[in-house]
Amino acid sequence: MNRRVDPVATTAQGTVRGRRQDGVLSFLNIPYAAPPTGAGRFGAPRPHDSWRGVRDATAPGPNAPQSERRFGGVDMSPYFGDGWSRGEDFLTVGVRTPEDAGAALPVMVFVHGGGFVAGSTRSALYDGTGFARDGVVLVTLNYRLGISGFLDIPGAPANRGLLDVVAALRWVRENIAAFGGDADNVTLFGQSAGATVVGGVLATPEATGLFRRAIVQSGSGLGAFTTEQAARVTRAAADALGIEPRADAFAEIPDERLVRAASGLTGIDLRTETHHDPLVGISPFSLVLDTQPAHAVARGRGADVDLLIGTNSEEGNLYLVPTGEYARSTAADVDALAARSHPDPSKLVAAYRTARPDADFGALRSAVMGDALFGAGSWALADAHAADNSSATFCYEFAWRSDALDGQLGATHTMELPFVFDLTHLPRLHGPAALLGPGSPPTDLAARVHETWVRFARTGDPGWDPYDTERRTTMRIDTEWTQLDDPHTRERQAWH
Repeated sequence: MNRRVDPVATTAQGTVRGRRQDGVLSFLNIPYAAPPTGAGRFGAPRPHDSWRGVRDATAPGPNAPQSERRFGGVDMSPYFGDGWSRGEDFLTVGVRTPEDAGAALPVMVFVHGGGFVAGSTRSALYDGTGFARDGVVLVTLNYRLGISGFLDIPGAPANRGLLDVVAALRWVRENIAAFGGDADNVTLFGQSAGATVVGGVLATPEATGLFRRAIVQSGSGLGAFTTEQAARVTRAAADALGIEPRADAFAEIPDERLVRAASGLTGIDLRTETHHDPLVGISPFSLVLDTQPAHAVARGRGADVDLLIGTNSEEGNLYLVPTGEYARSTAADVDALAARSHPDPSKLVAAYRTARPDADFGALRSAVMGDALFGAGSWALADAHAADNSSATFCYEFAWRSDALDGQLGATHTMELPFVFDLTHLPRLHGPAALLGPGSPPTDLAARVHETWVRFARTGDPGWDPYDTERRTTMRIDTEWTQLDDPHTRERQAWH
């Protein structure tokens, strides 16, 4: 890398100029695949053309077509960013790397969340400066979302958003040495939908050898739709657009109409005779697979990849508290959610009542929702991975409670992200309706969480006992850190 006033790096496609600030070099908006335009929006990612001269990489570029996503009274703008920044050349990566740390640094590649319909590298929470400061090359990436990324369409490859992530990993393999990174020490990590994608990549043969470690933050190894379920969404999208459910018909529709149609795909009942809805209605998009990632891993996929996986203690609160649904919850609401989530809803509700004898209906509803979306699928993926001892498995539970929304938001979905990225100081994260609430998190918690993620990326060991299918050791992360054995025995067993 040329370390002039304006840092310059040479990739296989061409030269890029970044910026230098406080010991960190940033290169933004670097293409890893060709712009997905026209019919190409529904094809596999293609190589980007080379360019002559020096491409400016000092400012964020466009992101994937998407609509605004809201969660009631909580400000999620640091998580989702400012919405759709239009432009065709959005299959890009951002790279942040230390200025003077030398070569062969550990690399971390982050896949953002957003329900498979929103999010981007532009979001404030994904500033990788803290990772670069601590000797890691941090790569963030945009991938296709919504209809162009995940709708299962006859005549188009499935899971195009996941294919984008694999293409970005290939770009990293080919180019990251130019930014000081070690292509043989890559950790792929993601959160929410991004974590579910990471689980899918873990089970994807085409990604073998492209990364050494994986971190799954509030994802699911059981979150994929079956082709039957996906076909219902495809039919609903085609009907909304007035077209036949074929790739060539969708290719005629402009992005604006696709985004509007995706926003209207709510309330589709995806339950079948053999499968429940793995996303319990919160998103009409997911991976579409014949075999769930956890089951593929149980058959040996990803056996050579170290895995760190976990959830937050009150995942479901984000979907209930900001809209007032938590406070209005009834026994009927708990039963209805269980029926959407499980083949034996009475058994499921009984297990949660036993595990949480003092919980009110809101707390029960939140607990069932959180485990339906994230907990059960994370436990299944952890068990599948740990059954093969050729690589290590580690589990965590993030339990620090925010006092946002009068203390009700708690240790909800996304709450770990400011700590992982060491960004709890961001002003937009603080206030009565902001993610971290009006108070202040423990001064050392973000530093410790962040250091743990860096340590795992560097060494494969986060600092506690590995998870196995007997002890199921889990680190509960709070003001104090506590190593526990199988902390959710009853809940886990209820999902079998």
